Amino acid sequence: MTTIDEETSDRGSMWDLDQKLDQSMDEEAGKLRSGFREKVKMAIIMHANINTIPNRHRTDEDLTTYSRSRVHESSFAAKTKQWLEKYSSRKNTLLLLVLVGTCMVIGDGILTPAISDVVVVVAVVILVGLFSLQHYGTDKVGWLFAPIVLLWFLMIGGIGIYNICKHDSSVLKAFSPVYVYRYLKKGGKDHWTSLGGIMLSITGTEALFADLGHYPVLAVQIAFTVVVFPCLLLAYSGQAAYLVNHQGHVADAFYRSIPDTIYWPVFVVATFAAIVASQATISATFSIIKQADVLGCFPRVKVVHTSKNFLGQIYIPDINWILMVLCIAVTAGFRNQSQIGNAYGTAVVIVMLVTTFLMVLITLLVWKWHWILVLIFTSLSLLVELTYFSAVLFKIDQGGWVPLAIAAVFLIVMVVWHYGTVKRYEFEMHSKVSMAWILGLGPSLGLVRVPGIGLVYTELASGVPSIFSHFITNLPAIHSVVIFVCVKYLPVYTVPEDERFLVKRIGPKDFHMFRCVARYGYKDLHKKDDDFEKKLFHNLFMFVRLESMMEGCTDSEEYSLGQQTAQSRDVLLDNRNAFSEDNPTLDSVDSIVPANTPLGHASFLYRHSGQTSGQAEIDELEFLNTCKEAGVVHILGNTVVRARTGSKLYKRLAVDYVYAFLRKICREHSVIFNVPHESLLNVGQVFYV
Repeated sequence: MTTIDEETSDRGSMWDLDQKLDQSMDEEAGKLRSGFREKVKMAIIMHANINTIPNRHRTDEDLTTYSRSRVHESSFAAKTKQWLEKYSSRKNTLLLLVLVGTCMVIGDGILTPAISDVVVVVAVVILVGLFSLQHYGTDKVGWLFAPIVLLWFLMIGGIGIYNICKHDSSVLKAFSPVYVYRYLKKGGKDHWTSLGGIMLSITGTEALFADLGHYPVLAVQIAFTVVVFPCLLLAYSGQAAYLVNHQGHVADAFYRSIPDTIYWPVFVVATFAAIVASQATISATFSIIKQADVLGCFPRVKVVHTSKNFLGQIYIPDINWILMVLCIAVTAGFRNQSQIGNAYGTAVVIVMLVTTFLMVLITLLVWKWHWILVLIFTSLSLLVELTYFSAVLFKIDQGGWVPLAIAAVFLIVMVVWHYGTVKRYEFEMHSKVSMAWILGLGPSLGLVRVPGIGLVYTELASGVPSIFSHFITNLPAIHSVVIFVCVKYLPVYTVPEDERFLVKRIGPKDFHMFRCVARYGYKDLHKKDDDFEKKLFHNLFMFVRLESMMEGCTDSEEYSLGQQTAQSRDVLLDNRNAFSEDNPTLDSVDSIVPANTPLGHASFLYRHSGQTSGQAEIDELEFLNTCKEAGVVHILGNTVVRARTGSKLYKRLAVDYVYAFLRKICREHSVIFNVPHESLLNVGQVFYV
């Protein structure tokens, strides 16, 4: 548990618990380095203030999983960071670039399962079966994936060697760049556009390792260098050697080039490998949708974790069935497999381009490369990718339009949802209730304080939300204890459990108002059960006890976290089991800092600093416990966004229809927080943008 600063001038105390600041940040950087488009954006956000939702707080950087690397002010990385942060238009452009890549990846996830050499009916049956089994997850069968893929690569590599030796070993001359030049020079435009047709020869790796976040960096590097790349080169060289003597077998060169004695074993392994590749892109789509949701770029959807051992294995029912319908539509709609191949190639090459552009920022801001090295890396990457991109442009009318259409639909959804989310947050920020107004109401807040605890959910990590003033001006009573709860996602892989909650008191003690910010990483799962509420109250009670203890150790109003405080914190946590929320007696209070601990002096000060302080703590703990037993009510704000009168047509369509529709079909906050209907109170509010 830690605490946050309040923007207002209240006298709440601040405490910082379990900040393990001595841990290395290299682990987090390694995880981010192996991530996807959304993970790349998270890494950039950590090193530059480019988040379009202004909910960043300085205490977030105190997390042990938060990268704290610093750059020299005169360095190229610092200048790049300042250039990005200067104007919101640049942040929005970067966000749009990330969303384009994200949407193309979703198109990739739709097209990969649709590519098949079997008849349409059989392909549809396989697709239905594949998507119907997604809710079981891959935990129980995932151990088969690596052997299948490894066997597949060894088979195609061995078949390639066999065909090279048997038919024509001179095809190995094709590795010389001279032949590339001669090929393009001789054929002109026709040979140039043919590059778009051979995109599938380099897209297998994109499918097999679509979600790199599930693998360590070193494992991916070894797999690509030692297995994937050599086997692919051998496989395609072998097919080329076979075609030298069998030019009429171009349409199905791979299966024709397989020796008859091993044809059916290879066919079976190929089928399983195709399923693994499809599963990889489907899982990647689930992962990227969840991360887009965390960033506020996608409507709230149900996320089911299918494995207790592996955090990244998730299942999103709504997205699963949408993918299935689109996959079947693509498979049945395109009778010609080459058209699906063209569509797939278009999606992959755009994903590659977006990734390269984002890697420029990663290499500069995260990895701290010299700008000359970044320029060399980017130039070489773009040389290859732009070449293929120019070739696939000629294939747009031959199936390449499909991923563009799919991406356009998802892009509209993401942009509109993010726009509405940002506007709602800005409204909350600008409409915060002043602390002077709260203090003017007095301890009773101008209402009847009824027994119980009211959990007011808000997106604000600081300040009192306007929904609270709307609530107390329209209702005659409020709970004896009010806790403002904010669930906040940070640009880190995960937030350690002991650093998750930030607690702060709002106003004087007799107001009994607190704030609790629950922080999560983009891979964390928000517990949708009683565990969240239990941990919230545990941290609240711990905050009250530590607050009272520290008041006995200092006369200042603002409490510092010196060495003595750190020791007090450690002792408090070591004696965590002795703490009883249900029975906060004097004995349990004294057990915070036993007399025989190194903190004997601090404990003595605490116990003898005055009966008033100790008794006040006991009274407040008993009061909180009584209110907890009286009942907990969850108060959720339901802010409705509408376009202002006189707004342009596209804005009215986006806000009043598209965004309103998405809000209607997305998951309610009450479902996400698992709030019982009998203890739920919705407070509505309308604002115009």
